[in-house]
Amino acid sequence: MTTQVFDLPDLGEGLTEAVLIRWLVKTGDSVAVDEPVAEVETAKAMVEVPSPFGGVIARLHGEEGATLQVGSPLISVQAGPAETYVEEERAGSGNVLIGYGTSGADSSRRRRRRAVSRSVPTSLPRNGERPAVQSPIVRRLARDKGVDLTSLTGTGPDGLITRRDVEAAVAVPEPVGVVSGLVSDVDQRTGLPIRARVPLTGLRKAVTTTLTRSRTEIPEATTWVDVDATALLELRDELKETGAAPGILAMIARFVVAGLARFPELNSRVDTERGEITHLDGVNLGLAAQTDRGLVVPAIKDAHRLSMRGLDTEIRRLTAAARAGTATASELTSGSFTLNNYGVLGVDGSAAIINHPEVAILGMGRILPRPWVVGGEIVVRHIVQLSLVFDHRVCDGGTAGGFLRFVADCVEAPKSAMADL
Repeated sequence: MTTQVFDLPDLGEGLTEAVLIRWLVKTGDSVAVDEPVAEVETAKAMVEVPSPFGGVIARLHGEEGATLQVGSPLISVQAGPAETYVEEERAGSGNVLIGYGTSGADSSRRRRRRAVSRSVPTSLPRNGERPAVQSPIVRRLARDKGVDLTSLTGTGPDGLITRRDVEAAVAVPEPVGVVSGLVSDVDQRTGLPIRARVPLTGLRKAVTTTLTRSRTEIPEATTWVDVDATALLELRDELKETGAAPGILAMIARFVVAGLARFPELNSRVDTERGEITHLDGVNLGLAAQTDRGLVVPAIKDAHRLSMRGLDTEIRRLTAAARAGTATASELTSGSFTLNNYGVLGVDGSAAIINHPEVAILGMGRILPRPWVVGGEIVVRHIVQLSLVFDHRVCDGGTAGGFLRFVADCVEAPKSAMADL
């Protein structure tokens, strides 16, 4: 029988490595063409790798948690003499990564596998209860911390075991400086024991590179303004009475897109090699989202073509995809300007870091009732702080201030603004 070796394929987007999160098969399993065999985390997204060959898994190359290079062996498949596959499986590419352009038809084809394919456990029992699917991040964290997931009772929805559950289950450390009677690894600068070493891989490595490059290359400046958002909240309440109302973030996103049309310098790129600033025609609005894997920025493509409700739909979809690790590489790398709602973290203000190679980022804090002067009287109004961090190479404070003031004015008088959009 012939044994074929499948190498980790080109991941696109200039990516050269990936972290092997988990195997979806084991040695001896039957595998069909285009059936996912491994889940890997790249610097852009969590993706499943499908096999281009059908047969029996002869060897798995690599341990879970290892970093694999593109072109290195992933699996060895032994062709089985009795293996036959439906015609649509014969047409499979085997080289398209889920999340990197795989069509809905491809996904449904993978779901229509014959019974010859192996059955992969997708759940872990918890104290005799019915199984619940755990995220790859939670499983990996449990493995790294030496925590047995089957011994935990989840606090998430339907008993789902969360990252917090795993962290709470980590054993109490030994006395300072001692691990099992031996002196632990000690930090030379402080003399303190080192509790853990976390390698910079996958998404965290990409975030580190991007933020470091931003701080190194971009001469940034920050400007901010406190804004009376009372009228905006009132407008949303009115819209609720007529049906589904867009969220506050979607409403502000629409004002941001309109502001970028008036101040295009903030929707551009600095091309240092060509010595020019490239202004972009249209807006792909990035949305900073905190996930278990770190900070990601999926982008709403052609945001300038969408209404508030359209933006709201895309914000909800992309945020859910980012947190589930299913956002595509294109969605995570195509932004032209970023909107960061750090108010959901319970803070009022922030001097954010620009998402290189973009040239600006707008942040919004919590909306809180505060004393405010209206018509010479102190009244309670709902106030939000907006902050703009911008690349001083592309514009000066006048342009940045003009954009920020435009968005602030729209928030304070949303009905008037919507009439002009």
